[in-house]
Amino acid sequence: MRHAGARDRGGPTARPARPAPRGAGARGHQQPALPGQRRPGRRCLGGEQRRLAVPAGTLSAVDRRYSVGIVGGGQLARMMHQAGVGLGIDVHLLAEAQGTSAAQVIANTVVGDYTEFDTLARFAQDVDVLTFDHEHVPTRHLRQLGDGVEVRPGPDALAHAQDKALMRERLTSMGIPCPQFSVCRTPEDLAAFGERMGWPVIAKTSRGGYDGKGVWKLNGPDQVGEPFAAKPETSAGEEVVIVAEEFIDFTRELSAIVVRSPSGQAVAYPISETTQTDGVCVETITPAPGLDGHAAAELQAMALRIAGELGVVGVLAVELMAEDSGRVVVNELAMRPHNTGHWSIDGALTSQFENHLRAVLDLPLGAPDLRAPHVVMTNVLGGAEPDLTGALQHVFARDRAIRVHLYGKEVRAGRKVGHVTACDNDLEAALRRARHAARYLMGDPNA
Repeated sequence: MRHAGARDRGGPTARPARPAPRGAGARGHQQPALPGQRRPGRRCLGGEQRRLAVPAGTLSAVDRRYSVGIVGGGQLARMMHQAGVGLGIDVHLLAEAQGTSAAQVIANTVVGDYTEFDTLARFAQDVDVLTFDHEHVPTRHLRQLGDGVEVRPGPDALAHAQDKALMRERLTSMGIPCPQFSVCRTPEDLAAFGERMGWPVIAKTSRGGYDGKGVWKLNGPDQVGEPFAAKPETSAGEEVVIVAEEFIDFTRELSAIVVRSPSGQAVAYPISETTQTDGVCVETITPAPGLDGHAAAELQAMALRIAGELGVVGVLAVELMAEDSGRVVVNELAMRPHNTGHWSIDGALTSQFENHLRAVLDLPLGAPDLRAPHVVMTNVLGGAEPDLTGALQHVFARDRAIRVHLYGKEVRAGRKVGHVTACDNDLEAALRRARHAARYLMGDPNA
C-alpha cells in the first residue's frame, strides 16, 4: 500500500536534498576522506573546516556507498545492519558498551555515551544519515547537531515517541482515537482524574519506560503515590511527569507498521495481532485474524496519516488496543523498527529493517506484501536453557522451514534473546511450529 504524502524532513513543507552516497562523485556529493583525514566539508567540533582533494580515479566501486550511523547497540541495530549488508550500506554504530548485540557484528563500532553531545556529534561526522535503535537520545542534542547532519526521524517527529504527554496532546488534536488522558504533576492530580474517570486508571511516566516498565494499573486513590515515588525527576534532561489514562478493557492488541521517506513515499505493512505478557511482546500473528479488509485499510490509513502529519522518516509503529465494541485506540508510537514487525524479515517481500534504511536514505521503498498467507513470530525469552545453539539442533531437525534469529545476548530470565518465525498456508500450523521452536529454545522439554 502506498501513500503520497508531503515532501519533508521533519515537517510538512520543506524537503531536503537526498543524502549523497560516499564517493558518488556527482555534483554536491562528498567523496570519502583519505586515511587520517576528515571527510571533505564536514563540520568539525571546534568550528574548523577543511576541504581535501581526493585524486580522480582513487575510488573503487566498494567506496561508492551510503553510510548510516545507528545510535544504540541492541538487537534492532543488529538486524538493521544485517539488512544493510545486502544493500551495500556502510553501517556505523554508537554503542553504549562493548559486546552489545549489534557491536558483536558491526565492525565500525564506537563505544560512547549517547547522552553526551560531543560524543554524538563526533559520531555523526562520519556518516551520511543518523538513525536510532531506541528513542532515548536527548532531543536537544539532535536539534543542536544542526543542518550539517541528517537526522532521521528528525527531532520534531521523534519527540512524539519520546514524550507520551506530547504524543497524546498531538494525536488528540488531530482527531486520532486515544484513551482519555490527563497530564499529572502531583498525586492529587492523579486522584482527581481517577475520581472523574472511575477506577482503575493507567498511569505512565511521560518519558522512558519500555516493555511494561514505567506503567501502573491503579485500582484506587490509595495507590496514586506509587508512580510519583518511582519515577525519575528527569530523563535525558527533560522533565518527567505522569500521564493518566482511562483503563481500556481491550479484547486484543494490534500493530500498524508503516514506513515513510523524506520525499513522502510510504508503504503500510499488513496489520498484526500482538500478544503481550507483563508488557512484553511474546507473539505476533500477521495478518491479524478476523480483521476484515476495510477495517485493516482504515488502520493502515490512520498510521500513514500520523506518519505524514508528524513528519516521520523511517519506520513508524502504531500500537493499538481494540475493544469489544469495535473501537480501536492508539496506545503507543515507536519511530524505529519494532518488535511487532520482526515477522517481516522472513514473512514480507521487504523487511521493516531494509525499508527503514531505504527510507532514511530516501531510496525507493520495497513492497511490504506477505510471502505466505499466515506468518507467526514468537519471541524467545531467556529461560531454563542457557545453551541456545545446542537447542538449535532439535529445532532445525524437527522443522526445516522454521526461521530462527538469535541476538547474541546473555540469557537471563524474561530477556528477549531471539525470535522465531513460521510462515504457513495454515494459521494453526504456523502457531504450533513457532510456539514449539520458541519454547524449546527457552528450555521447555515438553514443548
